[in-house]
Amino acid sequence: MEQNTLKIVIPMAGLGTRLRPLTYSKPKQLVTLAGKAVLDHVLDTLSGIPRTYQVELINIVGYLGDQIEAHISKHYPHLRSHYVVQEDPRGQSHAIYLARHLLNGPMLVIFADTLIQTDLSCLLDNGEEAIAWVKPVADPRRFGVAELGENGYVRRLIEKPQDLSNNLVVVGFYYFKDSKRLIEAIEEQMQRGISINGEYFLADAINIMLEGGLKMSTRVVDVWLDAGTPEALLESNRYLLENGADNSQEAMKRPNVVIIPPVFIHPAAEVEYSVIGPHTSLAEGCKVYYSIIRESILAEAAEVTDAILEKSLVGRRAQIKRRPGVINAGDQTSLSF
Repeated sequence: MEQNTLKIVIPMAGLGTRLRPLTYSKPKQLVTLAGKAVLDHVLDTLSGIPRTYQVELINIVGYLGDQIEAHISKHYPHLRSHYVVQEDPRGQSHAIYLARHLLNGPMLVIFADTLIQTDLSCLLDNGEEAIAWVKPVADPRRFGVAELGENGYVRRLIEKPQDLSNNLVVVGFYYFKDSKRLIEAIEEQMQRGISINGEYFLADAINIMLEGGLKMSTRVVDVWLDAGTPEALLESNRYLLENGADNSQEAMKRPNVVIIPPVFIHPAAEVEYSVIGPHTSLAEGCKVYYSIIRESILAEAAEVTDAILEKSLVGRRAQIKRRPGVINAGDQTSLSF
């Protein structure tokens, strides 16, 4: 079977400020979620791409980008990958434009802080010029939406609409049959200076393409999860544990541990004399002793001793121990007792 190459562009150069302090030392795409990095959940979506395509990753990286390259090399060595550095983050369109020398033919653009579950078989001999994946929501006013014309194709993308009639939220997942056409639209966007606070947004480039006659259809996603804030990360962790990421049955075999499903506990984590769950994820190398942890995520090699945690995020190699009267808290740390 002859294979066509499908380029997958993933902009990942943002600083992830909404997830600090976790993102001071790792890119937000590598933050732990339900036993995996956020990026792993994104890349798992690609398994649904029809086999008529040979997938090729184009990763746009910036701050701590070497960690992303090391992660993909270790966990996805079978994927052909390129890395483009965006030293001066000037928006999504700018990130894609930096990779223009690698782009030809069909492409996907995926924003790596949103996770979706959808059927990608629509990419098989679809004949579509472009596709935007969308999710109907009750109140779309804080999102970007796709406004459809009478012919069913997208007329324009609207950021933060003022009314509720247009509720098809774009989820940060796009297909373009001709990547060169997108690059030409981005060039026009930059020439016309269409930016917000110095950042060039992809939606504006797409609107230029729509003005030029692009026929963009929509596909509704089954699931849309956000991983861009602590609250959203915990909510996504809850959903994933309730829908396939749970390994409570295996975790219940551990002695001196009470498990309240659903949870994910990595086989290489140490847990003793503790209560874990519900909706809690412990990554590889975690050590938990004499503690109660619920609705929380612990990253790799985190240690918790003699503590009660709820709705908490604990970074890799962080240590939390109850010790009366002694606190050593780093920058922007928030402590509640």
